[in-house]
Amino acid sequence: MTTGDDDGWSVLHGGIRPSPVVRGWLRMVRVLSAGPVARVPPDVLSASGVVVLAGAWAVALAGAPWTAATALLVVAAGVLDGLDGAVALRTGRARPLGAVVDAVADRLGDLLLGAVLVALGAAPGWVLAALALVFVHEFLRARAQSVGMPGVGAVTVAERPTRLVVVALPALGAAVLPAGPPLVGVSWGTVFALTWTVLGAVGLAQLAVGVVRTIPPRFPESPPGR
Repeated sequence: MTTGDDDGWSVLHGGIRPSPVVRGWLRMVRVLSAGPVARVPPDVLSASGVVVLAGAWAVALAGAPWTAATALLVVAAGVLDGLDGAVALRTGRARPLGAVVDAVADRLGDLLLGAVLVALGAAPGWVLAALALVFVHEFLRARAQSVGMPGVGAVTVAERPTRLVVVALPALGAAVLPAGPPLVGVSWGTVFALTWTVLGAVGLAQLAVGVVRTIPPRFPESPPGR
């Protein structure tokens, strides 16, 4: 990973420098996007991530020990989620419509992640709370950017990689201990739906602070007299 790659990521994320974990992730995506996958249209990669998560949900419905495959599919969907943008930039196919397709695919993917947790035994109420926080989080960022906020406002604890992790882990846990976490008395799905909800609330607060700090005081190119 070069300094230029770090700088490119930083520009897209409001000047925030990537952590060592993020740098490792970017390095992996960069290597993969330079291979045969570069021939695949970015929109196809975005759609493939949704299809893979639908498969993860179907496998989760089968129960243990198949939920180990669910965890692998969730990770694969995360890789596809990173590859679509990387391939678009590397091959010069980045365009506004592609960004819209990617955003829609991400939101459909979030819904499927919630469905996976329900299949793992999560209480639907906690899953709905987690998903509501996700949609408010993403709407807040998108709306702030549409009125002139540079960057992403803040990189929070509730970003998409976190959502993938809090679904992959209980899927793996359910494969090893189908009865649920020891001494807890609830399913793996419920434990991580609650975890997702807490992280979502913290992340929304982080983003709100970032938006207030970085959003411009006036609309860009305000009409005369306003």
